[in-house]
Amino acid sequence: MSTLDSRLNAFRADLADERLKGRVDAARFVAGEPTVIAAPVADVHSAPSPMAGIDTQFLYGESVRVFERREGWAWVQGERDGYVGYVPEEALGEDTHSPTHVVSAARSFTYPKSELKTPPIMAHSMGARVAVVEEVENHGTVYALLGSGGSMIAKHLRPLGKPCSDFVSIAERFLHTPYLWGGTSGFGIDCSGLVQLSMFMAGRNVPRDTDMQATIGVPVEPEAGLQRGDLVFWRGHVAIMTDADHIIHANGYTMTVWEEPLAEAMRRIEPLYGRPTGYRRPN
Repeated sequence: MSTLDSRLNAFRADLADERLKGRVDAARFVAGEPTVIAAPVADVHSAPSPMAGIDTQFLYGESVRVFERREGWAWVQGERDGYVGYVPEEALGEDTHSPTHVVSAARSFTYPKSELKTPPIMAHSMGARVAVVEEVENHGTVYALLGSGGSMIAKHLRPLGKPCSDFVSIAERFLHTPYLWGGTSGFGIDCSGLVQLSMFMAGRNVPRDTDMQATIGVPVEPEAGLQRGDLVFWRGHVAIMTDADHIIHANGYTMTVWEEPLAEAMRRIEPLYGRPTGYRRPN
């Protein structure tokens, strides 16, 4: 049996990514079809069923590779973080416009025309990638016209390749966002999703799940003093230090993204999951 992580490698007994030839056993190998996510948020399930657990989510404009389409489901792998799973086939689209910008507001809307009073046709999360073809001004508001149609508020977008400098400030924009297991968006997010999306907006791709993120940067000893941006890990949980004493994290206690004293969180979490398992400082 393969020792490869099935979350990050597309292989099953009947089908596998051709890049894994010689590393896994499968009845058939395929190259995969490059495409993009066309839904605002695409749930990535552990099996081709709406009742299967949500392992993660892909956002609008993300590139994915499709290895199989069957009965309304697609077996895919995300190009950015390598995550593998099943998404509804209707969430996929064609890569007709290369993205130029990323949504930098926690949430934003696409309007049918450059007028904020018109009913929006789509809502996007921070991290969604869009193609801007032109900017226009209407009554003092600058709109970005999209290659896919419609327009967005230009100040809610940031050019690709121009990341934010402080990933913690990004995480702080999500305060009070609902907690969602497997969530990676401004509509609902989990603890490792908050870390991943915040760091992505700061120009750094990091793995999706908490156990994968536990190798980010270098270990630090809390006795030496923690600082803004350090990561605190528990078994199955991660939080971000906002200063020497406070953390921000998406958590199942408040069911939101919440900021609180680290000491208070440790007292509450210890009876259920023990003490922190490690502290890391991103490079």
